[in-house]
Amino acid sequence: MSAAHSATFRVADVDIVIEEGDLTKAQADAITNAANNRLFMGAGVAGAIKRAGGPEVEAEAVAKGPIPIGSAVETTAGRLPYKYVLHGAVMGTDLRTDASLIARTTASTLDLADRLGLASVALPAFGTGVGGYDMRGCGRDMAEAATDFARRSPAHLRRILFVLWGVPAYDDFSAGAEPVLEAVAKQSSALGETPSCCPEAP
Repeated sequence: MSAAHSATFRVADVDIVIEEGDLTKAQADAITNAANNRLFMGAGVAGAIKRAGGPEVEAEAVAKGPIPIGSAVETTAGRLPYKYVLHGAVMGTDLRTDASLIARTTASTLDLADRLGLASVALPAFGTGVGGYDMRGCGRDMAEAATDFARRSPAHLRRILFVLWGVPAYDDFSAGAEPVLEAVAKQSSALGETPSCCPEAP
């Protein structure tokens, strides 16, 4: 997938990418479902993954549930061309979430991807669909979790993609995420590292 809108930030040895597009077509080793803790796949991102991957994705997920809110598990990707679909439980059956849960779920998903030996993983904006969480706040929370992860020198994961459906979502998520990522770039520069930030537009 070639994103019309994207920006890449390098933190330590990890590229953190924000792009507009279809999560089920992301260029990554695995994609992530924004899940409830029972791992049933309904509408939104979950529905799109289930339609593209087939019912076996949900069947395997539900067999592994329920899981603690804030944690993540992996399943088959079904018909999708990925090694796995990761399922981050960002909410319970009440479909409510908050900044702490979004940060914890992001961290859990990235840790799982690294343990699975993945070099890249794509994530949606956790909690902004049925969870009703603010897109800009989500961008901030997920970017903070991603930069914390990157600074811990992961063994395998080298590329984190945040994939947003539609330009308005991309713009709002970026408005929250980019200040966090730019601040980390400045800190890296002060420490003598070589940060990079490469926004791209049509």
